[in-house]
Amino acid sequence: MTTKILVTDDISSAGIDVLSTLPDATVDVQTGLSPSELLVAIEDADALVVRSQTTVTEQVIAAAKRLKVIGRAGVGVDNIDLEAATRRGILVINAPDGNTIAAAEHTFAMMISLARHIPAANRDLLAGNWNRKKWVGVELRGKTLAILGMGRIGTEVAKRAKVFGMTVLGYDPFLTEERAQSLGVQKSDLDAAIRAADFITVHTPLTKETHHMIDAGKIAMMKEGVRIINCARGGIIDERALADAVKLGRVAGAAIDVFESEPLALDHPLRECENVILTPHLGASTVEAQENVAIQVAEEIVQVLRDDTFEHAVNLPSLSPRQKERLAPYLALAEQLGLFAAQLAQGAPSQMTVTYAGDAADPDGGYLTRTVLKGFFGFQYSGEVNYVNALRYAEDALRVQEVRESRGRVYTNEISIAFATDMGSHRVAGTLYSESGPRIVELDGYPIDMPIEGILVYTRHEDKPGMIGRIGTLLGDAEINIAGMQVGRRETGGEAVMLLTVDKSVPNDVIEEISSHDGIRMVRAIEL
Repeated sequence: MTTKILVTDDISSAGIDVLSTLPDATVDVQTGLSPSELLVAIEDADALVVRSQTTVTEQVIAAAKRLKVIGRAGVGVDNIDLEAATRRGILVINAPDGNTIAAAEHTFAMMISLARHIPAANRDLLAGNWNRKKWVGVELRGKTLAILGMGRIGTEVAKRAKVFGMTVLGYDPFLTEERAQSLGVQKSDLDAAIRAADFITVHTPLTKETHHMIDAGKIAMMKEGVRIINCARGGIIDERALADAVKLGRVAGAAIDVFESEPLALDHPLRECENVILTPHLGASTVEAQENVAIQVAEEIVQVLRDDTFEHAVNLPSLSPRQKERLAPYLALAEQLGLFAAQLAQGAPSQMTVTYAGDAADPDGGYLTRTVLKGFFGFQYSGEVNYVNALRYAEDALRVQEVRESRGRVYTNEISIAFATDMGSHRVAGTLYSESGPRIVELDGYPIDMPIEGILVYTRHEDKPGMIGRIGTLLGDAEINIAGMQVGRRETGGEAVMLLTVDKSVPNDVIEEISSHDGIRMVRAIEL
């Protein structure tokens, strides 16, 4: 039977050439399909290749009778229903490395253009003016650059900044002192980095924690005359607050490639600012990057269709029948525990011990550790982390040890994660209930029993009358409803922990208000 590879978005011809190397394969390029046309075209496809235009819904996946793999020629997979694909056993792969250099170079192009007023001087010259004195810029040499997010792209920006003679401050929750030193970067916390910087560039994913990470309050901490660049994700910077600061002269200029809402509205406040450079999401728009992601995803698809090894699985990797039977029930537990642990942590992690007990202690359970790490690092690095490269992220950040035991501390079948950072250590354990799925059963040594899902608030506090009521009142005042509660303690009047399930996200100011009360020792908002 001929293998059909359906391509529904424009990708580089180099990618098509790679797909065509598969023996007995037909590469069917059909771009611009309507939803109903896609349902027909996908029915007999073995592989599907998309970029961002095609939306691969549960309905599309259900219509595919032979589909084995979906490839996204790029990083983000928001346009693919991962849950539906995983349920069907369809592999989803992406190309996380193909646009790294393009994004780093665009960041530097924006930084230099901002420092030397290149776009404004160009416009002025084309208008017939010769204003050499008006467009006096600043040098990068000797300036301090704060890089917020030291993943692949942030690391490449740091390398280039060092060549330009800049002092580089790196902020990243997973950046260790050892890795910072190897890159020639000074490890810093967020506030210290933005206070010291002459230039600030952001390279984090957009999450609840990073949304408006740079807001009016953070801008007020910065040096007067700072210059800000965002070629990462729209929404990391509060665009209205940035526009106000540029107009007031507190921020000397900004260079922005990505926006909260795209395409950019005609009445956007940044359009009104003189010292701002705006580009229409061009970070990955180079011939080389588009070719790289097309080739990378095409090579992966060919490997999958040949039943060979592959590197960039976004969802569940292939398991043997024996592994599926023994391990599949624990994969969701492992990833949720990893995601929970990442949000529990403060500071850069240095070591982690993952303990498997009972049925989870399968000797072939390496996939479970990959899954724990995918959840742990995926919280910070979003679509960059998959089941295969999670181990690479761990190699750069922390030492990981696996332990297998006949039974767990609390339940026979159990997975626990113990980890240390430069600001403390934590332990979280979970198990499976056949009726209710993954549950958390221990937190930092305290017994607790709660589903690992939804939006949670974790507190560690003094065990005294009124504490629970006070926390509940503060959440109620913020119109946040509590759906469930579990309290754990070892002794009366000592320390206790509490895990709440709430109906909506908890803003940072509410978390800060809870943490400011006497007797509250730790508060975390956790979203799973």
